[in-house]
Amino acid sequence: MRLAPSHPPAQAFFLDADPGRRFCLYHPPQGLARGAVLHVPPHAEEMNKSRRMVALQARRLAASGVGVLQLDLYGCGDSDGLSGDARWEIWREDVSSGLNWLRSRTEGPLSLWGLRLGGLLALDVARDRDDLASVLLWQPVTEGAAYLTQFLRLRLASDMLATGKLKGGTDALRADLARGDSLDIAGYTMTSALAQGIESASVATMTPPGCAVHWLDLALQQGRGVSPGRAAIAARLASKGWKIDVGIVHGPAFWASQEIVEAPSLLDASARLFGEDIR
Repeated sequence: MRLAPSHPPAQAFFLDADPGRRFCLYHPPQGLARGAVLHVPPHAEEMNKSRRMVALQARRLAASGVGVLQLDLYGCGDSDGLSGDARWEIWREDVSSGLNWLRSRTEGPLSLWGLRLGGLLALDVARDRDDLASVLLWQPVTEGAAYLTQFLRLRLASDMLATGKLKGGTDALRADLARGDSLDIAGYTMTSALAQGIESASVATMTPPGCAVHWLDLALQQGRGVSPGRAAIAARLASKGWKIDVGIVHGPAFWASQEIVEAPSLLDASARLFGEDIR
């Protein structure tokens, strides 16, 4: 006999956008509605590895009265478009469309919640909005150029395994992209246009959003502090007028693990930030 889930099912639908449609899952608030949050997912395989953690957090927030909208960006997941069609500017519009959809259904505080590259995208959108209460970041990418280098290294590793030879480095792959070529990397297509959009995104050049920014990193070692480099970035942003706090919790890098894993401490810390009384 199939058991019913212990949580209300999410509402699946397609949100009209330009171009095409975006696949969404909406977790409506239970009981007294206290606001809403839009989840901005990470890129490529990191999104797939993160789906369980995102679902757990979304259900938990909804149970505490915070509605959650999960949105697959253009060319990603179950939304229209292929990975080679994706563009940073289209993704920005996707996030804005999701926020507008939520705003039309709630009068409470509206927030963004971004993971990895989705965190950088969330900040890029937040700086142009005046209706956000907060931005929650999970292990955010702070420099698109550094993320792109990391992603290109997956192609180098694949080439090495296939041929036993290293054909140039990330600079050579960047040169291919600069010529307008597209690269197949770990089952995804990286185009010149998307690479340019990612590479140009940087928190260092962003104006501060008009809301609080809560940054949470993960560490496997209990009691470990925020890395000096990440702390320095947050300090520089604070000196420029950002209302930002950065913290670290115990847990695995679930977006990059071989198996699907969970980080309960991250769920607890995030729930607290949205006002859940954890006893």
